[in-house]
Amino acid sequence: MRSATITRVLLVSKWKNYKTCSLSPAFSKNDFRLHMNWSTRSCSEVRCKSKYGLDVADSKNHGQRLRLSEDVEPVFQPKRAVILTKMTRFEYERKLCQSMTDNEFKEYLNSKDSDYVGLLDRHKNHYAALDIVRKELLNANIETRIVHRFDLVQSVVDWADVVFTAGGDGTYLLAANKFINTSKPLIGINTDPERSEGHLCLPKVDYPATKFASALKKLLAGDFGWKWRQRIQVTMSGRHINDEPIELHDQQLIFPEHRFTEHIAEDEQVRVLKQNSNETMLFPTRTLPCLALNECFIGESLSSRVSYYEFSTDTIAKEKQKSSGVTICTGTGSSSWHFHINHLSLCSVQKVLSIANEVSGANFPVRDQALTETVMNSFNRSLRFDPSEPHMAYTIRDPIRNAVFNVERTSGFAKKITIRSRMWDACLVIDGGMSFKFNDGAVATFEIAENNALRTVTLD
Repeated sequence: MRSATITRVLLVSKWKNYKTCSLSPAFSKNDFRLHMNWSTRSCSEVRCKSKYGLDVADSKNHGQRLRLSEDVEPVFQPKRAVILTKMTRFEYERKLCQSMTDNEFKEYLNSKDSDYVGLLDRHKNHYAALDIVRKELLNANIETRIVHRFDLVQSVVDWADVVFTAGGDGTYLLAANKFINTSKPLIGINTDPERSEGHLCLPKVDYPATKFASALKKLLAGDFGWKWRQRIQVTMSGRHINDEPIELHDQQLIFPEHRFTEHIAEDEQVRVLKQNSNETMLFPTRTLPCLALNECFIGESLSSRVSYYEFSTDTIAKEKQKSSGVTICTGTGSSSWHFHINHLSLCSVQKVLSIANEVSGANFPVRDQALTETVMNSFNRSLRFDPSEPHMAYTIRDPIRNAVFNVERTSGFAKKITIRSRMWDACLVIDGGMSFKFNDGAVATFEIAENNALRTVTLD
């Protein structure tokens, strides 16, 4: 059994700035560097001890978040790779209409103004791009498997040294849901850069799938940096903690929805139990089996209904709220839904400045486009934060304000968020893909899972 004593390690901005570190001959400095680089940015006594048999000495700095610089020398030498391929729109439509002949399928698409030829061309282009990625990996002597969304199970992730996604952000998020308790890298490759932005993928201008050879060359040469993306862990308690989630991406392919009839009986059942029970009903807690890379949404399944819940954070006391639901995002998701909910337009800034002039007698140059754009861009930039930051941003969507309900803060940052449902047909959705029932009495706690940050790369 390997033995070593780490008296104290404090990473500042580069690996060379480390302090006293005593290692046994069997555990080299290079091994330790790789361990720190491939594990979390938190000092983890459990992980060090369980993986390498280390006994980490107590220190007043234990538990302090140890940030690694982007310029630490990276190592990327995988032996086995998995490529998760997206389901193209052509494949999706064909699966829905699998009983149709080709001619019937064409007529069906034409009937709803879908371009059969265009869908087929993009389908072929995707698989041509996918083949390029596969061949480049094989040429680099990396054993490679291509899997579809239904086949990316934990055993496949365990087999691979790295997982590539071939598609866009949706495919990347599907793969990220499978990365629990692992520090293996997840790398996105955009196979349709003309129609997909692919923020989570490698830059589409320089490294789309058709130019994967240049990206792989840089990776194997160590000419890249590690990038860590924090994720949200959700712990639930209540009646539905053991319900299987619904994968929204595949919902239409699997079964029709019945949610709008079930909640009535559920309402009656819960209320009868409450009336007949003289004791508080206690439920166990459950950590949900997936982590949110972008955001979580909590609210009524039917968006036109008002969402009713109790909301609190580590800095805000519990209050009852009604709104169109709540979004909670990471730094990765701060440039997505969160940004689009909260961002200001040029017109909005001009209106606010005009009102400020009327109310205060000031003379802000409302028609100065350079000024208003500067104000707009400054505010909008403040909405985004780095994916590695260990906190969350929340937004209360369309809050109701009246004599009974008054949301003090419609958005903010938090380390911990707790929401108790007072709804009858509600859902808790992770990354727009996995949906869990979240009805009356259910409680969800949201925290950053620092020990499960997602490892990815940057080539910039």
